[in-house]
Amino acid sequence: MTETSSKKDKFALDSKYQGLDWNVWTELGQLYAAEGGVNLGQGFPDYQPAKEIVAELAKVCEAEDYSLHQYARAYGHPRLVKALASLYGGAIGRQIDPWTEILVTGGAYGALFYTVMSNVGRGDEVIIIEPYFDCYEPLVHLAGGKPVFIQLRQTEPGSSSSSTWVLDSEELRGAFNENTKAIIINTPNNPLGKVFSKQELTEIGDLCKKYNVMVISDEVYEWMIYDGNEHVRMASLEGMWERTVTIGSAGKTFSLTGWKLGWAYGPKNLLRNLQVAHENCTYMCHTPEQEAVGAALEHELTLLTSEKSFFRRIREELTRKREFWKNAVLQSGMTPIVPQGGYFMLVDWASLGPKPDLSTEQGYEDVKFVKWLAKNWKLHGIPPSAFLSTRNKNNLGLGTPTVPTAFSRIKNCATLRESLTAHIFY
Repeated sequence: MTETSSKKDKFALDSKYQGLDWNVWTELGQLYAAEGGVNLGQGFPDYQPAKEIVAELAKVCEAEDYSLHQYARAYGHPRLVKALASLYGGAIGRQIDPWTEILVTGGAYGALFYTVMSNVGRGDEVIIIEPYFDCYEPLVHLAGGKPVFIQLRQTEPGSSSSSTWVLDSEELRGAFNENTKAIIINTPNNPLGKVFSKQELTEIGDLCKKYNVMVISDEVYEWMIYDGNEHVRMASLEGMWERTVTIGSAGKTFSLTGWKLGWAYGPKNLLRNLQVAHENCTYMCHTPEQEAVGAALEHELTLLTSEKSFFRRIREELTRKREFWKNAVLQSGMTPIVPQGGYFMLVDWASLGPKPDLSTEQGYEDVKFVKWLAKNWKLHGIPPSAFLSTRNKNNLGLGTPTVPTAFSRIKNCATLRESLTAHIFY
């Protein structure tokens, strides 16, 4: 081996990251930057966040208390963890210790990272429900674990509601065994928008208790629930607090995705695992944002049942956007899969037939379509294959062919409707 090749091998990407060097958000973000247009792929709002929280951050920046610009408490700024303990303690009907049962992290992604890395080891099996947010699988691999996939399956073919996607009870039971360490649940689900019912979560919870399995419950879209559906928190179910870590997000809660502030809550022994991983990574989060979010949550706690509640206002705003986008998709001749929660909507484009010329694009069929849509019509989505395991990328099981779209991004509604109905598909 020559000296040059030896140096090249030594500085190659480490084996633990081999196969993880492609990211759908990075690639399609670059495509959006190059092509311009309307980004319906990434889930960030195109409207102003709550004025109250912006005002709180401005107050922090102007405050004479200079400690608000210094290092924060490692596990979370006192004002924020106390507000989170009050919010979630009320939501699940138990007292939560703000000092030992809550951890503030760099976005919900940080909370997911710490949860998986500190609780999953070599050979541990982790059940992942498809479709899933794309970071779940890589995190399990990085921790040395083994992903075990089960699919949500449509029980009413042709239905336009995410509620008709359910787990097969037999397949669910078959995924559990003595090597199962954890199951990751995302409700409302990204990208399908399914809200898991109490009955569904109870069935999962009973299996977790039987096999002594922990639950990683990603609930970042907890306040975005439509049509009278109820968000049931796994930690609120009988016997589940002791084995559940729940993930939340300031970005989703207050439409502040750029603040990258998240949290986890759960029993002291499990949260201690996350704290150790956190101590050996970022160690703490930025103080000013934590102070502002803590103050905003204190304010929100006084309004939870009021029409002035931001959580209620954002739900109403997104309901309007969801209905507009649903109608625009229908007018285009495609089929929307209407979500019960979250701010993504899967769009079935099978009715377009051979109209999209995908012959010049590379990759899975849905990837080709997303690229064709961006390059020809300046509309950007995300291919659903990014949310599925390798074995199922060509067998999407999501009303193939589909593309997830984020209706939180619909700002210029009239122009978008015109583009869809007059120029793209007719």
